[in-house]
Amino acid sequence: MAEAAEFAGHRRGSAGYRGVLVGLAAAGVATFAQLYSVQGLLPQLAADFGISASTAALSVSAATLGLAMAVIPWSAAADRFGRLPVMRTAIIAAVILGLIVPLSTDFSVLLALRFAEGAALGGIPAVALAYLSEEVSSVHAAVAAGTYVSGTTLGGLAGRILAAPVGEYSSWRIGVAAVSLLAAAAAVVFMLATPRQRGYLPRRRADGGASLASRLAGNLRSGRQLVLYSQAFLLMGGFVAVYNYLGFRLELAPFNLPQSLASSLFLAYLAGTWSSRFAGRATGRVAGGRRTVLLACTGVMALGLAVTLLHSLPAVIAGLVIFTAGFFGAHAVASGWVPVLAAGGRAQASSLYNLAYYTGSSLVGWAAGLFFQGAGWNGLAVFVLTLLAVAAALAATLPGRQEPAGSVRTGRRLEP
Repeated sequence: MAEAAEFAGHRRGSAGYRGVLVGLAAAGVATFAQLYSVQGLLPQLAADFGISASTAALSVSAATLGLAMAVIPWSAAADRFGRLPVMRTAIIAAVILGLIVPLSTDFSVLLALRFAEGAALGGIPAVALAYLSEEVSSVHAAVAAGTYVSGTTLGGLAGRILAAPVGEYSSWRIGVAAVSLLAAAAAVVFMLATPRQRGYLPRRRADGGASLASRLAGNLRSGRQLVLYSQAFLLMGGFVAVYNYLGFRLELAPFNLPQSLASSLFLAYLAGTWSSRFAGRATGRVAGGRRTVLLACTGVMALGLAVTLLHSLPAVIAGLVIFTAGFFGAHAVASGWVPVLAAGGRAQASSLYNLAYYTGSSLVGWAAGLFFQGAGWNGLAVFVLTLLAVAAALAATLPGRQEPAGSVRTGRRLEP
């Protein structure tokens, strides 16, 4: 493992750097296309199974809850067996389960399979940022993290805009199957493009043999990490809430849009593909660094959501684009900041972020449906705006440009 101790990371422009980004972008497509494939089909699922909007949204929450519960076990496996073997195992299992989901005989079976699919998918986000931070030069880590997040936006977009139109003209089952086939193709790209890991050190050499519990506890004792985890829970919860129920809103007056047309609004994800990279670059250019960019992106989310309150389709589209750009910018900053602030157990630090992220998706994404059913879009918007205000207040307590005192990059990890 001498190579790992000396390896300083692939530098931007090198073949290894491109391979890491292409491979992780493909993994992001495979993961997030499957994870949210049913989101554009929720009205169809509700009609097919005779259930309410909030109950149909459980098909999204089941997968994200499975992912949330699996990220820590996946991160422990990654410390034991290596980053790439774990991600490869996860992506293969997820594709197989994704192809079985359309065979669900009733809604309870669908929920069970979606939970298992989400648990398998957890192996990618649980490990991806730790792998990236070990394989990419620290000089380019923020930009690389933004590039990875932009790849996840393409995955989320691809799953939604493929499943909904296919599902409308055939069935939701065929729509979900089409996304799983797309994920299988992306998984092949991931397998072929990702270079062998060079920065990974087995856990005992990396952290002196610290137990999983101690690595988790170390991150949970950090006030800064807890603030970043709160960003994941609050911002992701609000983001998924908006996308879960937007389709139901657009089917009603004054919009009266068919499902295939409503699903085209998921193209707003392209704004996130741009903003995540932009936010990563901006952290090194503005006063206050990551904190300033994080707060600005949260404000952009609030502005966009406020615009969607107007009873005009162009306004809803514009507001959704602004809201989406703000979210992915904030997520790129917060998720990339987590492993930088971790004094030890970087994989666990990222996994705790993902635990909060997908728990927010599951719980808030479902709970917002109660506000939507009780007070319409205005009620949902007020609920989400409250979450954004709390997130901004917590983010304001984070440091500006400074990194952990005494931390220096040595090969694969930050040493205190």
